Amino acid sequence: MTNTSFLDKIAAVLIEKYSDNLSNTIVVLPNKRAKIFLIEALKNQVTSNILSPEIISIEDFVQNIAGFRTIDPIELLFEFYEVYLSVTDKANQQSFELFANWAKTLLQDFNEIDRYLLEPSHVLSYLKDIEDIKKWGIEVENKTNLLEKYIDFWKLLPNYYQSLYSHLLNKGIGYQGLIYREAVNNLNHFLNSVQNKQFLFAGFNALNAAEEKIIQHLIASDQAKIYWDVDQTFLNDPYHDAGLFVRRFKESWKHYKLHPFEWIVNDFSQTKNIRVIGTPKTIGQAKIAGSIIENVINENPEGKLDKVAVVLGEENLLVPLLYSLPSSVGALNITMGYSSKNNPAQILIAKLFKMHTNALSRNAKNYVLYYKDVLDILTHPLVEPYAKTSALVQIINQNNYTFITHHKLMELNTNPSELFVLLFQKWENGSIPVLETISKLLQTIKENLSNDNEEEKITKTFVFAIFKVINKLINYYSKHKHIDKIETLYAIYKQVIDLAEVSFEGEPLNGLQIMGVLESRVLDFETIIVTSMNEGKFPAGKSQNSFIPYDVKRELGLPTFKEKDAIYTYHFYHLLQRAKNIYLLYNTESEGLDAGEKSRFITQLEVEKQKNHALTHEIYNAVLPETAYQPMVIPKSESVMNRLKEIAEKGFSPSALTSYIRNPIQFYFQKILRISEVEEVEENIALNTLGTIIHETLKVLYEPFIGKFISESNILNCFKQIDAEVLKQFKLVYKEGEIKKGRNLLAFEVAKRNVSNFLKVELESIKNGDAIKIIALEQTFGRTLNHPNLPFPVLIKGNVDRIEERNGIIRIIDYKTGKVEKASVTLKSWKGLTEDIKSDKIIQVLAYAFMYEHEAKGKSIEAGIISFKNLKAGFLPFNFKEDKEVNSIINEEVLSDYIEQMVLLLSEILDENTSFEEKII
Repeated sequence: MTNTSFLDKIAAVLIEKYSDNLSNTIVVLPNKRAKIFLIEALKNQVTSNILSPEIISIEDFVQNIAGFRTIDPIELLFEFYEVYLSVTDKANQQSFELFANWAKTLLQDFNEIDRYLLEPSHVLSYLKDIEDIKKWGIEVENKTNLLEKYIDFWKLLPNYYQSLYSHLLNKGIGYQGLIYREAVNNLNHFLNSVQNKQFLFAGFNALNAAEEKIIQHLIASDQAKIYWDVDQTFLNDPYHDAGLFVRRFKESWKHYKLHPFEWIVNDFSQTKNIRVIGTPKTIGQAKIAGSIIENVINENPEGKLDKVAVVLGEENLLVPLLYSLPSSVGALNITMGYSSKNNPAQILIAKLFKMHTNALSRNAKNYVLYYKDVLDILTHPLVEPYAKTSALVQIINQNNYTFITHHKLMELNTNPSELFVLLFQKWENGSIPVLETISKLLQTIKENLSNDNEEEKITKTFVFAIFKVINKLINYYSKHKHIDKIETLYAIYKQVIDLAEVSFEGEPLNGLQIMGVLESRVLDFETIIVTSMNEGKFPAGKSQNSFIPYDVKRELGLPTFKEKDAIYTYHFYHLLQRAKNIYLLYNTESEGLDAGEKSRFITQLEVEKQKNHALTHEIYNAVLPETAYQPMVIPKSESVMNRLKEIAEKGFSPSALTSYIRNPIQFYFQKILRISEVEEVEENIALNTLGTIIHETLKVLYEPFIGKFISESNILNCFKQIDAEVLKQFKLVYKEGEIKKGRNLLAFEVAKRNVSNFLKVELESIKNGDAIKIIALEQTFGRTLNHPNLPFPVLIKGNVDRIEERNGIIRIIDYKTGKVEKASVTLKSWKGLTEDIKSDKIIQVLAYAFMYEHEAKGKSIEAGIISFKNLKAGFLPFNFKEDKEVNSIINEEVLSDYIEQMVLLLSEILDENTSFEEKII
């Protein structure tokens, strides 16, 4: 990549020493990705046409020697379960879920034992002996059944290993370790078949015992050469982890007793600009990486970006980084796959699993579905436009269906589409039919998507990736039919989907290179940006996912976290080795999910700073705007004024006026634009719904007495009707909602209690001699307000809960289910009445008095509130408190002052020069 990149040197060696036999030369590299770059390096150094050498990765090379097909982790788990069942007593056999918990770890250990060519029976019986020693002191009679099973498990490990090994050999398949062990066993046979071939190994660092044996054997038989890429700074420092493995090989390999060690370079100590940048959170790093790339482009507008690489310490930084790149980037090569985890198709399948597994666990016979699960699927972007279920969604929302049986759902959707049938087909016939249904579903979704739309094309790619995963699972399950629980299927699906990736298309040799840490092996760049330089991310940190204890690993020569750290250290320092400009980004947050302290690699660079390195350290914080939020301001256009005139003719309700006082923007959205709240299922009864039920119940109970005086017997009769009437109103208002249990049952009891308590207060009043005559219930009144300060007449119109005549005085009552205190209806000064939302109840009750004034025919009027949460206080009338004098009768003077205040408010609402301005609370 730079003038003297490692691959350039390898290309030079190939032309110089192997040019007459290139077609019989096999170059083995640590990964597949480096192949393209080596071919490019060769292309740049040859003047005539040549036959390219064969270039393969070490894994493919070892597989060729062994002659086995490698299998993925899930297939291996299935195969191991088959073996486990065949060697374990039926009484002690575990379900697949329990088995999988420990089998994954055990397979990892088998893999390590094989890669390092250890004697399996020795290692596994060693583990059993350790466990025996731990339990040594326990008397025979104290050994429980659980303990016996535990010790038996360790005894069975060699049997598990041998049986699995033989089982896989018979099938011609294997995990990585088995293939490596078999490759070593098959080495002589392989060499006989490739006697005319020459092998060149390049760019390796950590080798396992099997790889060491294979490479040394080939070198000893004079059929191979190996070229290392190690800097003398690391090699000559006995404590530097970047040279840990290569130092070992240099000292222990027989070949180096007589032959030179190639190549030791001196690149790391050359001039380098290293900038360490700390910033809060992951997104901050993506933004900074974007701005660094922008600066690189601005400094050299004609230059290419193919010598610039962004190495992501954490793969989930990919999407934020792509959004942060400047538009001038142009060509781009992303070597990482994009995870299928969070794309729309996978989210739909996950929701489908959730809905059906919940239904099965709830009641497999009735198959009861939860409304949220159903709506999540019906409103999903891959379903909603094609399933024709908007009417069904509306029915569920309007009728408050919380739990819906499968039968009822089918009844509600009388003409289901094919997509709907596939989504809601019962999952009760085992795993393979479920997988086949999902496979058909994905095909149906694919057919719905267009090739002309760029976004839909991308979605199609994701659908296809998941379709492949599902088909793979069908293949697994058809071979292993005894693993047949839907819960197990979901657990396996979640693991498989993690492996499913969608590749990016790009030109690998052009433009900016974005890669993970492992993809950067063997490659050299001039400018390197490394993200997530935090402990636990880069390096990855300790993870003890093994049955083999640390000290046993040390004794047997198996890799521990020390060796894993050394691998990371080599990758990190190799990135820096030939780079000139280096940017190391880390998260400054030490707490939280993706946090951790600054990486030890940064500290190491600072402590062991080379003479020619210019190292700077900066902390970047996001620039905070001076104002967090700019309030919305909406001027009144001609159409807004026309709408206001329309409202004035139809009627301003008291609640519309108070909503303007609360927030003019809220008034604008609700009254001018007529945006109503989205109708949703009310799982728990909302307070306003409860209020409606109480209002309606009282209306029905008191309706027979309109125009009459109420007697004690009337009220006693109402008591008998409470239960039935509240239930009826619940059914009318709350429709199909569940009221027999949970919070809703409590709300139901609260509604009955509130009505009962109200009737008790009423009964007490009648017993005390009050003469109560009901005039109106839940009735709408209106009155036009004409005033010279208003541009046009305004109708004030509203629904009054109850009007009664009590002892000769007209009383206008507004019911409130919340708690209202006397202070809320007490006014001390008219000034500022319409500016404070605390006065909303006064504005409301006086509006009712203003509307009813002419109907009262000169009788005294009181207007106020009955609060169900403050029934002890009884009727809370509006009262005007001037000095110590309190007046609760609404006379002409009170109404005149009130009208003046209303005119002020209405003239502001109707003034075309006054904009709707949002109030920030």
